[in-house]
Amino acid sequence: MKNTDHFSLFTFKISAMKTLQIIFTVSMFAWFLSEILYKNILKSNPKDKKGKDKSTLNLLWLAIPFSVASSVTVSYLIKFPISNEVWIYYLGVIFIYIGIVLRFIIIKSLGKYFTVDVTIRENHQIKKEGFYKYLRHPSYAFSLLTSLGLGLYLNNWLSLVLAFVPPFIAFSYRITVEERALVEQFGEEYLEYRRKTKKLIPFVY
Repeated sequence: MKNTDHFSLFTFKISAMKTLQIIFTVSMFAWFLSEILYKNILKSNPKDKKGKDKSTLNLLWLAIPFSVASSVTVSYLIKFPISNEVWIYYLGVIFIYIGIVLRFIIIKSLGKYFTVDVTIRENHQIKKEGFYKYLRHPSYAFSLLTSLGLGLYLNNWLSLVLAFVPPFIAFSYRITVEERALVEQFGEEYLEYRRKTKKLIPFVY
């Protein structure tokens, strides 16, 4: 009876991991598809103030694919597990989906004022409601949460670093460029907003 129970538990774990792999694959497809759509649909238009982006979009499109490809490759080549428990995989997938969904919600809430390149639109206003009450860049924060989830799902310390650090550096540069443009446009109003909020992590950073 005990052997049967052990076999059933083993079979269940194998089945659960296969299901998790499918969910992970779907999440990666959804992530890249959404980012490609954002890149091609949410561009600035001729009426917008140009020359603000400083190649930050190009840097992001180098950093994120590199981080995904390198972290996945390293996870196969080098075993450096974060945990021996299965919960790490579930936590990773949960972070991935939360990041994708909340980034979409935030982008939708911004409407016409969200563009993939750093641009100041006509009648642009500083959004201070919702997530923006606590964070200046919540869409970037949730994109980084997706990257963190990838590293956790791969269950490899080196993969975690590769999945998270390159996008973090790219987003940090973009934030610097973006905030410089916003200060130029809004002056003291944006400086006051910046003093009251954090960049990416509520109450922390």
